[in-house]
Amino acid sequence: MLGQGILLGLGLSMLVGPLIVALLEASLTQGFRAGIAVGGGIWISDALFILFTYLGLAYVEQLIDWPGFGLTLGLIGGLVLIAFGLGAVLFKPKVKMAGGETSIKSRPLSRWMLKGFLINTLNPFTVFFWTGVAGSVIASPDFKPADAFPFYAGVFGMIVLSDTLKVWLAKGIRKKIKSGFLQKLQKIAGIALLCFGILLIIRSIWFL
Repeated sequence: MLGQGILLGLGLSMLVGPLIVALLEASLTQGFRAGIAVGGGIWISDALFILFTYLGLAYVEQLIDWPGFGLTLGLIGGLVLIAFGLGAVLFKPKVKMAGGETSIKSRPLSRWMLKGFLINTLNPFTVFFWTGVAGSVIASPDFKPADAFPFYAGVFGMIVLSDTLKVWLAKGIRKKIKSGFLQKLQKIAGIALLCFGILLIIRSIWFL
């Protein structure tokens, strides 16, 4: 079960979406600690989803079966992404030099963590993913309660490892970034989050 969890976590880590945009934005504009703060928010959110979907799967499935669930969560999640995107596009960052590295004037790490937590929690994909994982694990004829911990440890551990690796790689790239491009990079990240938010709303209205 540990191997299955690692493979599932590896597949999940390769997906491109608003989470990787948030990780790279924080890492490239403000450094390793900001990137890890975003990752921390994502990991807390995932840990709560694991807990809730595994221990209360029946209640979570009832909530998901509510006809307006996908639309409501999609609209809220889309608006949150649009808000973060607009903030990045409209906010004019102040660039500073520290230790030979160019960076945007720092924001509290708690804000980065909250950003990661909200983007992950209000993403319908995250809800359906962890619910589907819990349902498949519990429903499997070969499932044993003792298998749950190594499976989830494999998935969660791979998510944490891959996110940390992304942040670490971004740290290396950041040293070569000039101040002008750093400001453009934040706007690019903001536009990407805007696009993800708009697409999420459209998908929620027409396809869920």
